[in-house]
Amino acid sequence: MYFAIMATDVPNSLSLRMPVREQHLARLHELKAAGRLLLAGPHPATDEAEPAELAFTGSLVVAEFDSLSAAQSWADADPYIEAGVYAQVVVKPYLPVLP
Repeated sequence: MYFAIMATDVPNSLSLRMPVREQHLARLHELKAAGRLLLAGPHPATDEAEPAELAFTGSLVVAEFDSLSAAQSWADADPYIEAGVYAQVVVKPYLPVLP
């Protein structure tokens, strides 16, 4: 089953994100290589195509896991958690309908 992992950043999170970004992305690449990643990406702080200052308000990962507890465990092990990037992480079952 798919699960949505919805994270909300602490204010001014960019300086916390950057040192562990490669480790965060490596875990996503592992999910992709296993054919379990539906989508993943950050929520920009603005809708500007080229903002004057790069900033994010959170992230979304939708991936396949065996159970809610497995998805929660994977989310809890994200390097952004230990680095203090995320203020809150919510994990919920997700049902792809379209396209």
